[in-house]
Amino acid sequence: MRLAITALVFLSGLFFILLGLSFLFQPSVTVSSFGLSADGPVGLATLRADLFPFFTFLGVCMIWGAWKRRGDLLLLPAIVLLLALIGRLVSGVLDGAGDNFIGAALIEAGMVVLLFLARSILPHHRVQDVGD
Repeated sequence: MRLAITALVFLSGLFFILLGLSFLFQPSVTVSSFGLSADGPVGLATLRADLFPFFTFLGVCMIWGAWKRRGDLLLLPAIVLLLALIGRLVSGVLDGAGDNFIGAALIEAGMVVLLFLARSILPHHRVQDVGD
């Protein structure tokens, strides 16, 4: 089970890196599946500056944590995706759910569960011991 979860985290990290790279090199194409639109050079620059590092950072942490079998490294993407899920749920309450709301929320929730599960089964430091 540990190997399967580690492999899932690694493959998910690879997916996030590829998604980040698609925002860097093809933001106009990638953005349509996220319900966004690029409005000229400023919009494209914002997509590249915000979404490329977001997804790439998540992917690098996931691959690094899976490769090194260090659960500590999975805490960062887990928390970031949990915050993204909270933001999506708040938006759903305040603005209403869009077409792909349930699917996107389930993917984010599934990734959060996977990452916290992987962190619990991979070697990691206790929070109290960090910094010692």
